[in-house]
Amino acid sequence: MKPTPVPLSDVNLANLDYFVADEAWGMFDTLRAEDPLHWQDEPDSDGHGFWSVTRYDDIEMVNKDGETFTSTKFVNLEEPPAEFQDLRRSILESDGSRHQALRKLLARDFSVAQLRRYEDFLRGLARMSIESALEQEDIDFVDAIAADFPINVLARLLDVPDDMIPQLITWGNTIVGFSDPELSDVLVDSDEAQQYKHLPFRSPVSLEIFEYGRQLAKERRGGDGEDLVSKLVNRIPEDGVPLTDTDFDNYFLLLVVAGNETTRQAMTLSMKGLMDHPDQMQYFLDNMDKSQIMVEELIRYASPVYHFRRTATKDIELHGKTIKEGDKVVMWFASGNRDDAKFTDPYGLDLTRFPNDHMTFGKGPHSCLGANLARMEIRILFEELLPRLASIEQTGEIERVRSNFVNGVKRFPVRVKAK
Repeated sequence: MKPTPVPLSDVNLANLDYFVADEAWGMFDTLRAEDPLHWQDEPDSDGHGFWSVTRYDDIEMVNKDGETFTSTKFVNLEEPPAEFQDLRRSILESDGSRHQALRKLLARDFSVAQLRRYEDFLRGLARMSIESALEQEDIDFVDAIAADFPINVLARLLDVPDDMIPQLITWGNTIVGFSDPELSDVLVDSDEAQQYKHLPFRSPVSLEIFEYGRQLAKERRGGDGEDLVSKLVNRIPEDGVPLTDTDFDNYFLLLVVAGNETTRQAMTLSMKGLMDHPDQMQYFLDNMDKSQIMVEELIRYASPVYHFRRTATKDIELHGKTIKEGDKVVMWFASGNRDDAKFTDPYGLDLTRFPNDHMTFGKGPHSCLGANLARMEIRILFEELLPRLASIEQTGEIERVRSNFVNGVKRFPVRVKAK
């Protein structure tokens, strides 16, 4: 359903209340129509404000032009102090040849050909999660299914024991929920967080993730393991520059967080979309042979990440305004996925939509490394889940993550009946 437009004077993409209430979409519509390059002040943070680009074509242009819009000044709204940027730098905050070298370390492990080898295994994990969830009638879809399946996949890819799974979930929740007081004890914009400016997301939990990753690295260095940690510590990037301890810390943290959280949200929001469009749920059931096409629409519709940002390396004109060198430029991917100049009926769920050049995974050199895995997990989940459902209905309000970064759901109560 198309959202109610928000007057331009009321648009505030720094106000997380809009995002908790799922009301950002009306602001995006207004900006695309009236102010496609919009300056947003950040009065309550260290930030100085940022430019928002909300039209599909503008987002794609920014995302693909790494020379004009760099990632090296960091990709979230937070502005880490210059003296800590190298310490906090991950593959996300790298450009050019070093970025490509870091990316290629694991790129082939996330290729379609490589992942195809694991499809039967992943399908077995999905069935385990689904069967366990369907033993109950009233469940939280997030915990019982959307979180359970991808975290089990991640545990296998990292080769960590099952008893670590709850900890991986907690770590991911805390890091992604850096602006949500229920999920994080140290909020990113709090006074307390000032002492953690040297850590990702200004979160002390990063230290726990680092410590666990270092333990795994020590055990697997010099071995011939096929898990992602073994590959990180035993491969040399193609530029010949080995990973430093800091490089490994930040890469491992990224795997723990990104390998679970965004896929979980995509699954949850996709399920909500199918429930709101029962004709499309039936279409999925009737057309399983087209699931790869249908999953692209679920991913577009879900849009689990609202934004990433870049920093201008020089002055540039856009829409009659000047972006100054050093200004933050935020790409609102979720808005691009609702741009009616690109997508017919963008607020509708249309599983026949093809082609579907959505931007959920970004565009250009920084497109999501794990996109193929996410596609496979989402496809397998719904191929296995939907035929098992006699019915599913929402039984309470969805509770959303307090964030303008991740389009996240904390709770999604449903009543299910299995066939």
